[in-house]
Amino acid sequence: MPDPHIRFATFDDEDTLGRLDRVTWSTLHAVTPRPRPPYDPFYNERFGPRDHLLAEIGGGVVGYVRLGFPTPLPCNSHVRQIQGLVVSEEARGAGVARALLRAVLEEARRQGARRLTLRVLGHNAPARKLYESEGFVVEGILPEEFLLDGGYVDDVLMGRSV
Repeated sequence: MPDPHIRFATFDDEDTLGRLDRVTWSTLHAVTPRPRPPYDPFYNERFGPRDHLLAEIGGGVVGYVRLGFPTPLPCNSHVRQIQGLVVSEEARGAGVARALLRAVLEEARRQGARRLTLRVLGHNAPARKLYESEGFVVEGILPEEFLLDGGYVDDVLMGRSV
């Protein structure tokens, strides 16, 4: 599989991103209920195209990462947070998530951030391993923060310097 091309999303990508989000939904990484029609718009008042970096292979979107502020507080404006990372099933294992992580780190740097953080479910071992390999460290654990499929799951806070 060729290396992914990373670019910012556009308004024209909204339907594609919404579909990708729905087909990759899993309790391995999602704390919200499975999406059901009628679907909410992918973009909203909080996140638009410029908050998303996309990965394309062969002209098709195979993944995205969402970058945002962890809080609206000015005293926290030096921190950016990954608030979504999705890779299509057929593109997993091809370096797409790693390419997106490296691109979002560079974008956070470009925006003047000093830190990049994320939250990952404790049982999502593949994601945690990837984040650790890209320099993220566990900075906190909220034990049994979520009840998913009848079991309690930790919320793991990870971060790194930019």
